[in-house]
Amino acid sequence: MLGFGLDPTIIIVIPALILSMWAQARVQSTFNQYSRIPARGNVTAYSVAKMLLTLYGMGNMPVNHVSGELTDHYDPRSRTLNLSDSVYGSNSIASIGVAAHEVGHAIQHHELYSPLIFRNSIVPVVNICSTASMPLFIIGLIMGNFMLVNIGIMLFTGALVFHLVTLPVEINASSRALKLLEQTHTLTPDELSGAKKVLTAAAWTYIAAALMSLLQLVRLILISRSSRRD
Repeated sequence: MLGFGLDPTIIIVIPALILSMWAQARVQSTFNQYSRIPARGNVTAYSVAKMLLTLYGMGNMPVNHVSGELTDHYDPRSRTLNLSDSVYGSNSIASIGVAAHEVGHAIQHHELYSPLIFRNSIVPVVNICSTASMPLFIIGLIMGNFMLVNIGIMLFTGALVFHLVTLPVEINASSRALKLLEQTHTLTPDELSGAKKVLTAAAWTYIAAALMSLLQLVRLILISRSSRRD
């Protein structure tokens, strides 16, 4: 039996690791670049978020200031939009792009965008699957109980489904954001190009996460088959 974590199948996930590191570096460098460039309209990310929400009849939605960097998110449970330290009060191209992206998620929720609704509905199940999958898989290998191994693999598949559903949700939110910023003339065409680069860089982190889940699933299946042969 191959020693889990020390077997040759680890090479399978190396491309995803490389892509993940590149994507994280890319999003950080791109955000830093355009966070130093103020938008000519001299409006803050907070005011842009409120303006865009108002356009969709959600002007009463709280836009909160949360700590951290790039911790921006829309919370569907409390229906609040949360902007990070580096975004909330900033008038940079990057910050406005990020804020508009989160507004995109709020609009998705408001319009019952089906991929978002589906993703939100499976979060509790995915959390359980993610927590239980690897312990069951490893225990199954140690005990030679391949029913547990198979259950672990099936549960891990739930995490892959979540990442795959997340991709269209995030891409759609960015598409909505760029369209709104253009239609409202919040950013000029050259500024809009900068915001697009920031959001595209962020999208690569979700692609990397999906690829990592897919390759890890392949790895678990190969380990399982090898263990059965042994």
